[in-house]
Amino acid sequence: MSIVVEHLSKNFANQKAVDDVSFEGRTGRILGFLGPNGAGKSTTMRMLTGYLAPNKGNIKIAGFDIRSAQIEAKKNIGYLPENTPLYTEMYVKEFLTFVGQTYKLQNLPRRIAEVIKMVGLTPEQHKKIGTLSKGYRQRVGLAQAILHDPKVLILDEPTTGLDPNQLVDIRKLIKDLAVNKTVILSTHIMQEVEAICDDVIIITKGKIVANAPLDVLKKQFAPLGLEEIFKKLTL
Repeated sequence: MSIVVEHLSKNFANQKAVDDVSFEGRTGRILGFLGPNGAGKSTTMRMLTGYLAPNKGNIKIAGFDIRSAQIEAKKNIGYLPENTPLYTEMYVKEFLTFVGQTYKLQNLPRRIAEVIKMVGLTPEQHKKIGTLSKGYRQRVGLAQAILHDPKVLILDEPTTGLDPNQLVDIRKLIKDLAVNKTVILSTHIMQEVEAICDDVIIITKGKIVANAPLDVLKKQFAPLGLEEIFKKLTL
């Protein structure tokens, strides 16, 4: 398993944001991580990436413990946060060069060219990030997440702000990337889950209330659709 999470908990003062959460993510599958606002999704993803330390529990990324082997674990993670932090005064290629240098990547110009083509940034590659539309900025964020070819991709609302054509392109890219990676995708768009996810976790009030392959979950709650299942489990 590329991701193993065991009994994960996180408190903020007296509030338990994540409460004894356990799950696994498998290579070649896209895991949809769903929940209402304040359910604990983003907190869990921040702990997976090592940005936030849990109060209890263990996380392993590609076999490395996120706390005791943090550098090795983070080398295997590509992260796209919901509000992608970008250096807007930098040009696209300049920014990706900067990111690639932090990873000490070999053959960096060639890898940047591959990734730019992969995410559909070729027409915008010589522009300043600050001049790009929200959709193209999202592509820059995705490019930096996959530049070092990580084994695990953690994507928080990856299609926010995309127009319908961009949406189709990015969904296809995520599916293509998932062939040899583990992808965790947080979203509130049920059509997105239906379109690209293999497995689904639903979390509410910090606890997991569903964890199953998408087809199994739908069969279990038939004839309800995914949106109705979500409402039923999170009320």
